[in-house]
Amino acid sequence: MVKNNGTGTAGLFGRPEHVAVERGFAEFRCGRPVVITAKDETAVAIPVDGMDDERLAAFRRLVAPAKPDLVITERRAHALGYVAAGPVRIALSDRDSAATIKSWVAAADVEQAREIAPVAAVAGAAIELAKLAQRLPALLMADYRNVGPNGSLDLPLVRVSADAIAHFRKEAIDQLSIVADADIPLDGGIAARFVIFRDAIGGSSIAVIVRVPDCSKPVPVRLHSACLTGDVFGSRRCDCGDQLRLALRTLNEQGGGIILYLEQEGRGLGLANKMRTYTLQDGGLDTLDANAALGFDDDERDYGAAARMLQMLGCTRVRLLTNNPSKLEGLARAGIEIVGRIPLQGPINPDNRRYLTAKATRAGHKLDHLLAVLGDGPDISK
Repeated sequence: MVKNNGTGTAGLFGRPEHVAVERGFAEFRCGRPVVITAKDETAVAIPVDGMDDERLAAFRRLVAPAKPDLVITERRAHALGYVAAGPVRIALSDRDSAATIKSWVAAADVEQAREIAPVAAVAGAAIELAKLAQRLPALLMADYRNVGPNGSLDLPLVRVSADAIAHFRKEAIDQLSIVADADIPLDGGIAARFVIFRDAIGGSSIAVIVRVPDCSKPVPVRLHSACLTGDVFGSRRCDCGDQLRLALRTLNEQGGGIILYLEQEGRGLGLANKMRTYTLQDGGLDTLDANAALGFDDDERDYGAAARMLQMLGCTRVRLLTNNPSKLEGLARAGIEIVGRIPLQGPINPDNRRYLTAKATRAGHKLDHLLAVLGDGPDISK
């Protein structure tokens, strides 16, 4: 008989509720529907991201005779011109195509042609699950109680509780583990050791330990969100690559420190959604409004995992290399003592000035060198 206690199968492989969330966002990544349950409601949901007409028709058949609604976030509703105080639903007709639905989710210009209505609490859990899967925070949802007998039985659906989704990120941090490390000499004669961390969903964040920092004293630390375009290819649209290289040099000159290279591309949106925001920025939006237009928060990052990584490395007092006050606040809330801040001021160019201006004037980043430049001449950031 299989045991289901802390020393048996459940203890070794995770709580069933936690495992269900992992399976749920794996289904979302594959574009398959998931049943989400709460105390008084149950819904079947599927991400709009990646949907085509064939998959849309299949979902409609699956939930028949129930009619799916489109669920979007409050911020996407605001971008469309609606007044909303939370996620909302838009009733769909049988004539709506996948392209039409996607326009309600991600297009820059959409006519306000439908009424909206508030949604039940289970919709918020579905949106969070989509974010965990790094999909757009927009879904088709139908009341599972109205699904006919010929629908749901055609496909075995993963069931996930809304409460488990709400607690998943914290539990994932608790399961962080070190899986490998190696010495990696870097350009400029910088001695470094890469320590690889694995999280509960298979992601790998990295601690780049420069030289041999003394963790009995405040350690210089940089929290760096992965940026493929800037770090690897030298994109001029942001200052990420410049900050990374400047941080390496600074830590080396100060005798040692740590860079946490975190899987938080696009301020936590993921690479595909980051590219979508770039397209919206090319149409005139700044970096914060582009996030909102897709239904995301200004910044989707959480620094609990970074704090856990530092604790596992024995480093709980830091001097943070950052221009972003939110990183100071996030680490402090997670139990890391912030002793001081070291600014990282990279070069300004015509391609990143608009991006940096939005960070300084709207997100509160400490970019005094940029504000000084803007004060000396015309603002070309628009």
